[in-house]
Amino acid sequence: MNVKLLAHTQLSESFYNEIIGEIQQWSRHPKDGQVISHTAIRCCYSPNKPTEIIGLEGKKYFDSKATDGKSGTEADRLFRHITGSGHQSTLEHLNYTFAIEGVSRALMAQLTRHRHLSFSIKSQRYVRFGSNDKSGGFGYVVPETVKEKGYEATNEFDNIMASIQQSYDRLRQLGVPSEDSRSVLPNAATTDIVMTGNLRTLLDFYSKRKPGSGAQQEIAQLADGIKNEILKVDEWLAPYFENSH
Repeated sequence: MNVKLLAHTQLSESFYNEIIGEIQQWSRHPKDGQVISHTAIRCCYSPNKPTEIIGLEGKKYFDSKATDGKSGTEADRLFRHITGSGHQSTLEHLNYTFAIEGVSRALMAQLTRHRHLSFSIKSQRYVRFGSNDKSGGFGYVVPETVKEKGYEATNEFDNIMASIQQSYDRLRQLGVPSEDSRSVLPNAATTDIVMTGNLRTLLDFYSKRKPGSGAQQEIAQLADGIKNEILKVDEWLAPYFENSH
């Protein structure tokens, strides 16, 4: 499995140029996601216009310590207060897009139950998986529980996959189109996905699929991978993942 963050929400160049002069005067420089979330939160309660909030209020929140006695800035306190009170719609303004490669179709079926996520999935109709096609045949994921049983179980699994590949190839040779030959491909067959979700949805996904949640190991690994990719660019979100339940 390979999980890679492709893109995430950033400030527009024009808005960034409007506020950068103000931000550069602060001792703490917020991430784009923090600026966007803060603007969304304060839009609900401030008499100032959204385009004015950072310039007029930003220093108060991003350049002073949290007044609740906890770590971070006053902006962090505001984020904790708002999300803790259930006003999590403000997290929906942050979006993340991932490349998810080499996962099983079984995982895909579980993943698509999270209906507020958006998916583009490698097609078994238009991508051909014959041994002599560009794909070189279908890849597959061996479940960890099979590996744990040792060589005999793993060898049996591999033999079944090889037999399915032969059946797929034979159907194609007999003139069955790939869109129908794919019917014999297993849940273990790998696929690639481009997935986009807003932060609120991704936190909900993580809470339901993280290690220790009772989810299958493969999708729990994906949940961890998504979390780690987000924290590479927005480390300030670590408490949100730690407190997800």
